Amino acid sequence: MSVCAIEMTTMAPFTIAADGSYAARLAGEGEARFVERWTLAGPEPYAVPLPLSQPEEADSEVLPLTDGRVLIHRRVAERHAFALLYPTGAAAGPRTGELQLGAVDAEEGVRVRLLPPSPEGSDAFALASADGVTTVWQVAGCSFGPQPVARIPGRCSGGVWLDRVGRLLALDRELEGTTKAVAVDLGRGEVSPLLQITEDSDDRLLLADPDSGLLLIRSDAPGEPRLGWGVLGSSRPVRFPECLRLGEALPFAVQPGQALMPETCGVALRLPEGDIALWRPADRHVFRLAAPAGWLGGAGLWSPQGRLHLPCATPDVPCGILGLTLPVSPPPPVRLDPPPAPPRPVPLQQAPLSGR
Repeated sequence: MSVCAIEMTTMAPFTIAADGSYAARLAGEGEARFVERWTLAGPEPYAVPLPLSQPEEADSEVLPLTDGRVLIHRRVAERHAFALLYPTGAAAGPRTGELQLGAVDAEEGVRVRLLPPSPEGSDAFALASADGVTTVWQVAGCSFGPQPVARIPGRCSGGVWLDRVGRLLALDRELEGTTKAVAVDLGRGEVSPLLQITEDSDDRLLLADPDSGLLLIRSDAPGEPRLGWGVLGSSRPVRFPECLRLGEALPFAVQPGQALMPETCGVALRLPEGDIALWRPADRHVFRLAAPAGWLGGAGLWSPQGRLHLPCATPDVPCGILGLTLPVSPPPPVRLDPPPAPPRPVPLQQAPLSGR
């Protein structure tokens, strides 16, 4: 998807593997927390609890791998420890196996968290960010424990994958009072600019689809923080549609498989009040939907066919998936008078994948 005083935040309460095969969350309440893995690839979803002899802390993070194991990130004394959990299937003995992967030493003022699931599926990465420098650690898929793979000047947040192999990662870097999205090549450890809409604007990347190049952006370049969209590697400008004036709404899923057609990608957003908005760049409006009962908010997965799958857990259905389809937009109304000229869009500077 490394204090004497370290700040540690959790990911979304429900995290889906890059290929949609598995998901994981911390289940339970209070001090009785345990890891729960969901299998999503079959005809019906089902959950497998992965408890250990000791309950998990509420601030632990979990991330599913595509082989069915679940990575857990725990704070242990002054270190950040990583392990893989998996069901043993044994008739007797522990139901959960655990493979220790090592730990990252804590440093004062450093914030450590897991990055979103890698598109490659078997690797996992963590971000250790401080005021002066941020380190990307590979914490699963390496032979000798956690390994640093990139060091970036400045404090970084966010984390969005830009390709399908888990090599290009976008981060929001705060440097000299301004936040700009940068692209990090984890194979070479190199950093390059990604978003710079204006010199003084804060330009953050929220979501990306590697197939179409669609980017979902939040920037204050229009005069206030606004949601906008652009295309990776394109000279086309960023658009800030009026219909995306949705306050602090966050996009959480984008439709894959729309090669060269970013305007047709469905996008799901979680609204500030907890409901859902569905939108595609070709539309001039959003479809607002009430959040389903038990929705594990902030999580969902689009299929290439345009079906949005939302995980839900209720007392009656503790492991369920609700499917939604983005409605077809009505044709725009006929205008008898020419519309006023729209404001000039703000340009999106050249991104690293200029050849796409």
